[in-house]
Amino acid sequence: MPSQVVTVASSVGLHARPAKLLITAAKESGASVTIGRPGETGVNAASMLSVLALGAKCGEEVEITVADGPDAESVLARLVDIVATNHDE
Repeated sequence: MPSQVVTVASSVGLHARPAKLLITAAKESGASVTIGRPGETGVNAASMLSVLALGAKCGEEVEITVADGPDAESVLARLVDIVATNHDE
C-alpha cells in the first residue's frame, strides 16, 4: 500500500474547505484511503467526522495511505497535493 507523509498547508488545518476537498477526492477515487499522524492508526479519509476529529493543524504532518490498486499511486499524489496546498488564500 503506497503511503506518504505530508505537511498540512492550509492555515485552518484540515477543517472546512480543505477537509471537504480531501474527503470528496477520497470518495471519488473508489479506493480505501486512510489519514492519520505518522506512527498512529489512520482514520477513513472519506469520513468528514473522522478527518475533522484528527484536529490536524497547519504545519502538522499527516500520513496518507491508499490501498493497493491500479491507480493507487495517482490517487495518493492527488490527495497529497490537496493537503500540501493552502486552500485558504
